[in-house]
Amino acid sequence: MRKRYIVNLMQQYYLLLLWAAIPEFSTKQPTHMHKLLLFLLFVFFTVTSATAQVEPDTTWRRTFAAGINLNQAAFSDNWKAGGISSIAFNAHVDGRADYKLGKISWDNAVQLQYGLLKNKGEERRKSIDRIFLDSKYGYAISTDWNTFVSANFLSQFTKGYEYDIDADGNDRLISNFLSPGFLTFALGAEYKPNPYFSLRLSPFAPRFTFLTDDAVAANERYGVPEGKSVRTEWFAAMVQATYNRDIFTNVNLRLNYMSYINYKELSGKRIDHMFNSTLTAKVNRYINVNIMANFIYDYDQDSDVQYNQSLGLGILYTMQGFTVN
Repeated sequence: MRKRYIVNLMQQYYLLLLWAAIPEFSTKQPTHMHKLLLFLLFVFFTVTSATAQVEPDTTWRRTFAAGINLNQAAFSDNWKAGGISSIAFNAHVDGRADYKLGKISWDNAVQLQYGLLKNKGEERRKSIDRIFLDSKYGYAISTDWNTFVSANFLSQFTKGYEYDIDADGNDRLISNFLSPGFLTFALGAEYKPNPYFSLRLSPFAPRFTFLTDDAVAANERYGVPEGKSVRTEWFAAMVQATYNRDIFTNVNLRLNYMSYINYKELSGKRIDHMFNSTLTAKVNRYINVNIMANFIYDYDQDSDVQYNQSLGLGILYTMQGFTVN
C-alpha cells in the first residue's frame, strides 16, 4: 500500500511538472492542443491506477504500454559557450490484443505517438505525431504459415506546418488529421515462425488516401487528384515485417517495416517504404530510456527520405495478460 501511495505521488508530481513546463498550458481558455495533451495524460494515469487481479484468459494475449518522456535544457542569457533553453514533451501508447483458438487467430495493434518542442524565442512546435491501427484475421495452414485478411489505418492527431517558408516568416499548413490519412486492406499469406517475428506478403492490397482538409489540399496533394478528396489504388501489393523482442534483460527492441507497391506505377522510385523502430531500456519498474525513429519514403509526398528521431528519459507503465470486461 505504501509503495502504491508513493507511485501515485510521483505521477501527480510529474503531471504538475508537465503543466508548468509547457508554455501557455495553464491558460484560462484551453485550446484543442491543450485538450489533446490532457487526454493523453488522463489515459496514462487512469491505466496506471488499475490494480485489479483477474484470472488469465488463455485465448487472448494482451499487452499495453504507456509512456511520457520529458527533455529539458536551460542556459542563462550570458552563457558564453552558446546554447538555447528548450523543453520537449513526448507521449506514446502501444497496445496489442491477440486472439488464438485452434487454427484461427485475430491480431490487433495500436500505436499512438505525440510530442511537442519549445525553444526559447520560438513558438511551440510538434516533434512527432502518429496514429497507427492494425487488425488481422488469420487461418493457419501449417505450423509457420497463415492465410490472412487485414486492415490498417495511418494518420496524425493535429495540424502540421512547414515553418518560416517565405520572406515574411509565415508558416505553411501541410498536414492534419485525415490529411493525409491512409486506409489499407490486404489479403495474403503470413510467415510467423515464432512469437516475436512475422512477415506478411499481400499480392492484393487496395489503399485509400484521404485528403479532407481543403487548406492542406491547397498546399499538398499526397497523390490525391485535383478536385478530389480520396485517391483509390485498387491494384497494389504490400509487404509487412515486424520484430518485437527483449534483446537483453529489461531492454526491448521493436521494429516495423512496410512497403507498398502500386502495379500501375511499378518502378523502384515509386515503391513506398515505411520503417519505425523503438528501443526501450527500463531503469526500474517505471523509469525508462526510450529511443524512437521513423523513416518514410513516399514519392507522392517527397522525392527524398523523411525521418524523425527522439531520445528521452521518462516514465513507462506496462501491463500484460489483463482482461477487459
